[in-house]
Amino acid sequence: MNDPEIHSNTWEWDMAGPSSQWRYAHNYRHHVFANVIGMDEDLGYGVLRVSRDQEWKPGYLFAPLRAVLLSMVFEWCIAVHDLYAEQEHQQTEEAKAELKRAMIRKMGRQAGKDYLFFPALSGRRWLRTFLANLVANGFRNGWAYIVIVCGHFADGAEKFTAAAVENETKPEWYLRQMLGTANFHAGPVMAFMSGGLCYQIEHHLFPDLPSNRYPEISVRVRALLAEYDLPYTTGPLIRQFWDTVRTICKLSLPDRFLTATSDDAPETASEAKFRAVASRPRVFGVHDVGTQRRGLKTAVTDRAGRGVKRRQLRAYVAALAALRFG
Repeated sequence: MNDPEIHSNTWEWDMAGPSSQWRYAHNYRHHVFANVIGMDEDLGYGVLRVSRDQEWKPGYLFAPLRAVLLSMVFEWCIAVHDLYAEQEHQQTEEAKAELKRAMIRKMGRQAGKDYLFFPALSGRRWLRTFLANLVANGFRNGWAYIVIVCGHFADGAEKFTAAAVENETKPEWYLRQMLGTANFHAGPVMAFMSGGLCYQIEHHLFPDLPSNRYPEISVRVRALLAEYDLPYTTGPLIRQFWDTVRTICKLSLPDRFLTATSDDAPETASEAKFRAVASRPRVFGVHDVGTQRRGLKTAVTDRAGRGVKRRQLRAYVAALAALRFG
């Protein structure tokens, strides 16, 4: 890649924030430190709590409402979010002020284009065009929000503390990218509508790869994860989004109202989560090609199976009690 005529460094995106600020917050902070608490500002965007490792604050009580408002004006919130991310590493107040002025200029151009220029071209029907653009941008913001949060906040998309990236090797970086992202099922039309971000795992492994190659490379990624018994997190879009909504609403409450911990919550899969899983005989040493590995995917499946058995046992005991005392 890196063709100067099609590289994102050479054009300005059709969005509220300046592309230069978006590239720093997204291409660097988010992609390099994906789902690392305190380093990836996209993890909750500073207004949502999506991991129990994030310290609870009273403001999180409004997280469900914040999520709705965020989805309605997503591109404008991302513009402000990207501004703050880039201002953090500026040394002078003047540099910070210039970044803010650049954002305001871009916001003005974007709003003027959608809500003044195009309606003016419609003459007497300017109000229809104005309302059409307003509704279209609303749907655009909502759809972008759904696609993006399902890629990082859904169950199975792991969240990491800063300790995870200390002395992190390149293979460990790739592993974190795979474990910290989630896909959702999509055919060709849905993949096109989501900009290929239904393949969030592949997007994070190969961010410079054109999105039309993601379906092809996903087959190889899935096979690699299966070989090492690692989970390939994916599912129907509705389920992935529901899991995300559940997590945002649940974690808006103080920890004392939550039954699980950061090691045992359904939205996480840390090593501590599998202490109670019965161990199986393991073969140490060099792995024999063609034999089944035992890894995180099997541990997740085993623990889910134990949960089903516990629920079945509780139902059986309740049924016996009803027969005896009913």
